[in-house]
Amino acid sequence: MARRRDAEFAIDCSDLSIARAARGGAAQRVVDGVSFRLAHGGILAVMGPTGSGKSSLAAVLAGADEPGLAVVGGSGLVEGIPVRHPGRAHRYLTYYAGYMPQSAGARLPARLTVAEVIGEPITSRDRRVSARALAVRVASLLDEMLLPLGASAKYPYELSAGMRQRVALARALVLQPRVLVADDPFANMDVEVRKAAREAIMRRRRDLGMAALVITNEREAIKELDADVLVLRAGHAVAFGHGTDDLLWTPSGEADRRLVGS
Repeated sequence: MARRRDAEFAIDCSDLSIARAARGGAAQRVVDGVSFRLAHGGILAVMGPTGSGKSSLAAVLAGADEPGLAVVGGSGLVEGIPVRHPGRAHRYLTYYAGYMPQSAGARLPARLTVAEVIGEPITSRDRRVSARALAVRVASLLDEMLLPLGASAKYPYELSAGMRQRVALARALVLQPRVLVADDPFANMDVEVRKAAREAIMRRRRDLGMAALVITNEREAIKELDADVLVLRAGHAVAFGHGTDDLLWTPSGEADRRLVGS
C-alpha cells in the first residue's frame, strides 16, 4: 500500500530557474523558467542535448550539495519541501529523494566497500542502526540488482562499470525514497540487468507510490517506464507529453524534434 503524503505532488515546479556560478565570472542560468508537476507514483523522463540543464535540474531537486549551483527564480517543491532555502528541512529532502547523479557508478566512494556504499545513506543518519538489519537490506538490494552477495565485501574499483551502476541505483533506493531522481540510471547496463533495474523502479512505484524523475535520451527506456516526457533545450522547456510520440512542442521547439529521434 502506498504511503500517505501531505504534499499534493511529489514534485511541483513553477517557473523554476537555476544558475551555476562560473569561475571568475557571473553566474549563468542553466535552467530558465521551467514548470511541471509530477504526481505521486508518476514517472517523468527529462530529455535534451548536452548543456540543456537536465543534470542541474536533477541535482537541485534532489537537494544535492553541488558548489555554485543555486535556485535564482521561481519555486520548486519536492514532497512539499522547497528546494530554494530549505533550511533544516534539507535533511528531510535528502531522505525523501533518492538521488543517482550523472555517471553515478564512476563516482562511488573508492574507500568504502560495496556494502558500506549502499548502506551509507542509512549509517550517516543513524550510527546505532542494527548491523544485522542493514546487512539484510543490502543483501536484498544486491539480489534485486542481480549482483552476487559476495560483491558486498568488494570495493567499487573491483567491479565492472555496469555493476557499479547497479550499486549506485541500490544506494539511491536503500531508504525507500518517496521520489527517485536518477540521471541516466541505465548507463553501462546490458539488456538483462536493465530489465531488473527497471523492474526495481516500477515495483516501488506500484507498491510504495514512489515517483521518479529520470534523465535519459533513450526512447526505449522511456517506453519501458511508460513515462511522461519533458524536453529541455538551453534551459528552457520546449516540449511535454506522454512518451516520445505524443509531445506538444512550443513554437520555438518545433525545429528540435530531432532531440527525441531514435
